Amino acid sequence: MSRKIIVVGGVAGGATVAARLRRLDENATIVVLERGDYISFANCGLPYYIGGVIKNRESLIVQSVEEMTSKFNLDIRTGHDVQAIDRTNRKVVVRRLADGGTYEETYDKLVLSTGAAPVFPPIPGIREAKNLFTLRTIPDTDAIHDFVTLRHPVTAAVIGGGFIGLEMAENIHGLGIGVTIVEMADQVMAPIDFEMASIVHRHIADQGVRLILKDGVKAFEAEGRRVVLTSGRSVEADLVIFAVGVRPENQLAKAAGLAIGARGGIVTDERMRTSDPDVYAVGDAAEISDYVSGARTMIALAGPATNRHASSPTTSAASRTGMPERRAPPSRRCSTSPSLRPV
Repeated sequence: MSRKIIVVGGVAGGATVAARLRRLDENATIVVLERGDYISFANCGLPYYIGGVIKNRESLIVQSVEEMTSKFNLDIRTGHDVQAIDRTNRKVVVRRLADGGTYEETYDKLVLSTGAAPVFPPIPGIREAKNLFTLRTIPDTDAIHDFVTLRHPVTAAVIGGGFIGLEMAENIHGLGIGVTIVEMADQVMAPIDFEMASIVHRHIADQGVRLILKDGVKAFEAEGRRVVLTSGRSVEADLVIFAVGVRPENQLAKAAGLAIGARGGIVTDERMRTSDPDVYAVGDAAEISDYVSGARTMIALAGPATNRHASSPTTSAASRTGMPERRAPPSRRCSTSPSLRPV
């Protein structure tokens, strides 16, 4: 008898899990429920489309719904938002965004790939800023691209010196816009050593980009056109990119009573199982044990390896017989590799 597996979220983690599940089981019924309009898009390519390095917007789409449905025999439903999980009866409540109607869908196994959402600290003026953008999705990308194309900003402030912040600074600078990067820590790129970050600092300065370290944002004034820092300095900006981090989208899991870690991630074991053995979690929403240190941590830039961990136990013969499976260390690869250029 074939099993029914529901995957909540159809972008990087969810799409990878669904494809892997199909390769492992030709007979399983696999349903992918994605609340957005796109699946399997190249997250790391988004800044490079804004900057003109990637010329064709369609190049951002790794797999369309039609292509993936045909290739892997999947039931993919975009515009479908999962509202609740009934773990006792193993079913989910789904809302169709097109008409607001709801329905229930049963499952044998459930995979949560709900991702993460940008952090918005309670900074005065942040909600009133008309020129402030975050970057996570293709609609976010379209909004920034349209703003740059139609409004022709001369100056920009990038708040946050992580991956997205630096990639956006690189691409905005490449468009001839004057860029200031504001980072609260004493270095950009927190995962790397300070000595390595110092090389990046020098390169940023060499390219004419202003870098302000050890300073945060106190307020946004003039509808975002003036960024007031905690030091008392201010940065004038026609465009603001807010990239201070993300938080796991854990509301669905929390409401279902699944274990949530100290950092807000859905707690998983070495095979990405949650506190419910029939529910798995992958990607930015999941919390794992670090492969090297063993410490509980979030999955930074989750890649294919963690998604394989989630898909293999749900279908493989080894998991059904209780035999252990060999695992590769969690991947930190991005879903795409756009060509890079200096800041």
